[in-house]
Amino acid sequence: MNYQITINSANTVDEIETYWTNDDYIKLLEKFDYPDASDADASSLRELLFMAISDFEPKEAAVIVLEYKLSEHLNEGQIHQISNDMFLDKVCEEYPEIGLHSTLFHINQLLFKAYNGKFPNAKATIITATIASLESENEMQLTKENVLKLLSKGLSDSNLIKRLFDHAMNENAPFPEAEDVLWDLTTVDNLNYTITTSEYWLNKEDIIASEFEGVLEIAVDVE
Repeated sequence: MNYQITINSANTVDEIETYWTNDDYIKLLEKFDYPDASDADASSLRELLFMAISDFEPKEAAVIVLEYKLSEHLNEGQIHQISNDMFLDKVCEEYPEIGLHSTLFHINQLLFKAYNGKFPNAKATIITATIASLESENEMQLTKENVLKLLSKGLSDSNLIKRLFDHAMNENAPFPEAEDVLWDLTTVDNLNYTITTSEYWLNKEDIIASEFEGVLEIAVDVE
């Protein structure tokens, strides 16, 4: 299927503001020994959390937040190793399991802001794009894999996704890694999409065209 892709905007951000909820703040405040967190005014929860975190050593705070979000995915040794590495490198870009990159980014940036820059500052990219079918109505909601493959012609050859996943990006081949490379993909009309990923995978400079066409091959199982 042929599509017309229009990049409407591409922005670099250091935080996804909707990620942490008030419930997260309350639970984290309790872990940082703040009493009666549930009784605090909702608008002040984030600042209260930053104040509570500042009473702890940065590595200790990192362990607490990592355990809160990733205890089901990482063991104690892995959590302590990451808490040490977070001071030196952008673990949310370099950790071998790319499925954890998104959560590690949100943890890193919470700590970065709480400690006024003691942790490395990572960035995310948010792209809005119109992806219109040239052959039919936009009845099909595109997957992360579909969107990445359609974006390929509008990206520089130096883009990390294209370099690491060249075959999957340019051939009718499975691309399961797309689920982790793109952190979030939303649409309300199967036409206008919002794409969120790490600046590590895709930055504004990687986009070399604002309007281009793409071909999406839908694999058909042959019995």
